[in-house]
This record gives sequence, C-alpha cells and structure tokens, in this order.
Amino acid sequence: MKLSLFSILTFVSLVHAKSHAARSPSLNKAHSRPLAAHSSSVSKAVIAQMFEWTWDSVAAECTTFLGPAGYAFVQVSPAQEHVQGPEWWTDYQPVSYTLTSKRGTRAQYANMISTCHAVGVGVIADTLWNHMSQKNSGVGVAGSNFTHYNYPGIYQYQDFHHCGGELNDNIVNYGNKTEVWTCQLNDLADLATDTDYVRQQLATYTNDLISLGVDGLRLDASKHMDPNDIANILTRLTTRPYITQEVIYGAGEPVTPALYIGNGDVQEFRYTYALKDAFLTGSISSLQELDNRGWVAGSGANAFVSNHDTERNKASLNAYSPSNAYILATVFSLAHPYSRPSVLSSYTNFYNNDAGAPNSGTGTCTGNVGTNGWFCQHRWQAIAGMVGFRNQVGSAPLTGWISPSSQRIAFSRGSLGFVAINNADSEWSATFMTGLPAGSYCNVVDGTSVAGVCTGTAFTISNDGCLVATVGARQAIAVHVGALGSGTVMPKIAQQVPVLFYENATTTYGDNIFVVGSVPQLGNWDPSNAIPLDPSNYPVWAATVYLPPNTAFQYKFIRKESNGNVVWESDPDRQDTTPASGTQSIVTSWR
Repeated sequence: MKLSLFSILTFVSLVHAKSHAARSPSLNKAHSRPLAAHSSSVSKAVIAQMFEWTWDSVAAECTTFLGPAGYAFVQVSPAQEHVQGPEWWTDYQPVSYTLTSKRGTRAQYANMISTCHAVGVGVIADTLWNHMSQKNSGVGVAGSNFTHYNYPGIYQYQDFHHCGGELNDNIVNYGNKTEVWTCQLNDLADLATDTDYVRQQLATYTNDLISLGVDGLRLDASKHMDPNDIANILTRLTTRPYITQEVIYGAGEPVTPALYIGNGDVQEFRYTYALKDAFLTGSISSLQELDNRGWVAGSGANAFVSNHDTERNKASLNAYSPSNAYILATVFSLAHPYSRPSVLSSYTNFYNNDAGAPNSGTGTCTGNVGTNGWFCQHRWQAIAGMVGFRNQVGSAPLTGWISPSSQRIAFSRGSLGFVAINNADSEWSATFMTGLPAGSYCNVVDGTSVAGVCTGTAFTISNDGCLVATVGARQAIAVHVGALGSGTVMPKIAQQVPVLFYENATTTYGDNIFVVGSVPQLGNWDPSNAIPLDPSNYPVWAATVYLPPNTAFQYKFIRKESNGNVVWESDPDRQDTTPASGTQSIVTSWR
C-alpha cells in the first residue's frame, strides 16, 4: 500500500502513510487449526518478514534456512492481483482477489505454504482489507480490467467510502476519527468496510487464503478501518488465524493502537522509534521496562527494529545505520521479553523509495549474506543466533538487569540465557552474574554450536553463575542453555562486589580516561590492561568493575591521548577497601 509519489511525501505524511510489516504476539491467540509445523522442544517466537520475495524463493528458504534456524513464521507480501509496475508499492494496490501477483501464481503460493509447514514454519499473509488501487485504470498483473472505483465482478462505486468535504476524498485531519476511518489514504480507494457486502467479500477472500493453509494475517492499514469493522470480518472466517494489525501511533490522535487490541496483536511503532533514539543518540540503559510506557502491552504487541516502510522513511534504524546500531538493537529486540519480534529481510537499494525487488524478486543468499542485491538479514549470524536465543528462553522473566553506564546493559532471562550489549566506543570488561548453570557456552552473536564446539567465541560460566568477559566496543555477547560449547568449568568464584567508579575529568577530543590498579581486575598496574571509563555523562567518566569483597586495593586514573601517550594523574596512589557485600561507589576528580 504505497504510492508512486512516496518519494516526495512530507514527514507528516510519512508518519501516517501505510506501512507493511508482520505482527504476531501469542501463537495461542485463537488458533483453532493446530500447526503440525510448530512441534518443537522450545517455543518458537520470531517472524521473518521476507519482503518482496517470490513464493518459490520463500519455499526454498524455508527449507534451507528458516526452518532449521527456528523461525516461527514467515511473513510474505500480498498474494492478490495488483496493478502493474516494477515498484514495490504496486503490490499494495490490489485490483482483484485472484491469487496471482508478481510473486507468483496460486499454485506456487499453495506450494510455498505446504513447503514451509513441512519444516515447522507458519505463513503470515500480508492482507489488504482497507483499500483497492489508486486513481488509475488499466489491467492488473493477472489480466483483470479496473478503474479507481470499479473492479468488475467485485466492487462498484457504492462499495467505497466517499467522505466528501476533504481534498479528493483523502484524509486531511488525523484529529478526526471518522475521517481517518472513512476517507482515502493517499488516493487509495477506501473500501466501505462498514457494509455487509464488503465485509463478506473480504471474508470470502481471506477464507480462500486460509483454505490454502495460511496461519496468520498482517492487516495492512488497520488504523484506517474502524476496529469494529475488523472484528465483524474476523467473525466470518472459517478459523481464527493469528492476527497482527498495522496501527501507526500519532501523538494526540484519537485513533490509537489501544483501540485494536481486542482483535489480535498490534504493531507497536513507538518501540521502533525508541530503539532508534536509544542506540543512536540516547541511552540504552532506559530500555529495561517497556511495559510501563503506555504502549501496547508486550503480550499483545508485535515489534520490530525496522520494517520495509520505516527503513525507507528513516523513522527507524536500518542496515546502513552507523556504529553497528542495527545489529545491537536487533540483539536487544530478540533478547528482551517485550512483544513477539519480527525481523525484516530486505534488499540493498531501499533508499530508492520506489525500487522494487532485485533479481526479479527471487531471493538469494549465500552462507550468512545476501546476493544479487539482497541483504538476507535473517541469515546474519548475530540475528539468526538470537532467534535461537529467543526460542530457548521462551517466557522466562528478565532478571539481573545491570547498567553501569548509559550505553551498557546486561541481563538474564531467568536461568536460560544471558546477554550483554556494549553500545559504547570502548571495551567493557566485567564479571557478570548470569544465573545460568555452570558450563561452557557459545556466544551465539558471533558463532554457533556444532557437535559441542563453538564456531565463534566460547565462554565459561562458573559454579556460581559468573561469566568473566570483555565485550568489544559496539559489540554484544549472548549465551543460552541450548548452545553449549567446548571449555572448562571454572571453580566457584567468591561473590564479587560491584565497584562504581565516577571520575570528573576534562579532556581534549580523542582522549579517554581509564582506571588501573593493584589487583588483576584493575590490570595489575599495566596501562594496556586498564579499564576504560564511559564518558556518556561527560565530564563525568564512569565504569563498573567487580572486585573481591573485603579487599584492599590501590588505583589511579590515567588519560590515554589520541597520539598514544599515557598520562598518569598525580601522586599519591588512591586506595580503598571493598565491603563484604553490596555496591561500592567511588566519586573522584582528576588531579
């Protein structure tokens, strides 16, 4: 559902323009037809949005990767006949309910569904209930003739809303609920979903999809339909599929995501915006509690780092975002319990706002990367590894949250998984309390577990759940009980005391402050092993270091200059003693 003028839309119209993504919180939300494809020892959760992939290439990817990697659903582009043209948004301008599109035929669609089911992957159909095509006429991709308000054999003029009083029947005032629901979105012919005839036509089309095995529906442009209309159509379906609804939040607007929660899951765009702000310009330490922000509750939300609309209008992070922010935000999204997460798999030239799929829509990947113009984000190691993490931890609670600075967070998911995310420009060395059983684990962000051997980094967790690690700048580590690797179990470590260092120091651009001291955890006075402090609250630099309890230690702060020089603060050495338990804070200024 997009328009040919998309590239010149203003920010306001971008915020309200259609968006296409997949939503899916709880699989148990009224699934009267069980999915044999979903039998597993773990609870699968993640949706892969395979944007613009052909049906045959989706089927192949289900078998080759999506099924083995543990994806719960694949969300595919709209299946019905649409207007002709190479642009991506033509898929969102339907002209009939014939299941022939640029993605393939009805037979190919049915084969894709059965192929994906065979490897445990459900199929979510991107579904257009709100509208038909824009102001044009012609012949659809399957040969159907149409004009703007006349789709022979389906709809005529009286089957559409004609709100009157506004520019060309389009929405002008988003502060008017009736206008949002009954006027056109960017000239797209707005179906009269409040009439029995239109409701039954939409139900008949959707029941056809269900008869082919579709497991879920993404209801495109749900915001532009009265939720009562959606509810009525849902009662006409032969079985209740998983539902996710596109409802873009607008501050102060009367049409809110909360109005739609009774119909199924709701896509929470405020989550997408919050992750962009936190990982690019704000504080990731603010992301602990996401169910207390007035958003859709996590149990009924579908969330994503980006979808095909937000990556184009720059409302979200995308694969080109700096400082590894896109990967780190996706690691967070798949580790945090909020919502059912979606992962976008798209193509490289999305900044051309009209560009359709490369390679004639045939998705291709090699190893963990895309080819022929595709990104294949769903295969990137960090993302695929975190799909397994999410499946393994299931509904385990978020526990043990720590955030020694605004750009560093770590938390556990009960006793099943642990993640540490470093969004700072310096390494983060710490002893983490994970709550996981003792053993050797694979960091699923950079590798997999194959026959008990990690292809990436291996970490050892001691008998008391401690993990000693250095998280690289702009990197993350994640371990879970389903990905064990080679290593030696460490003996029990004495309970560590978190010591919070706060040093007030004014520096020149390019210089950084470190702490170094007399104990191994502080580098044994070796500047090359000094602990970096985070300048997020400059001129106060901060770091948390775990030290043994009841231990006397000496330390100093040093400044590492951009030219490689190391400057020590003046004598004498500072000294302190850790307490028996609790947290210790040390607040000082450079001298």
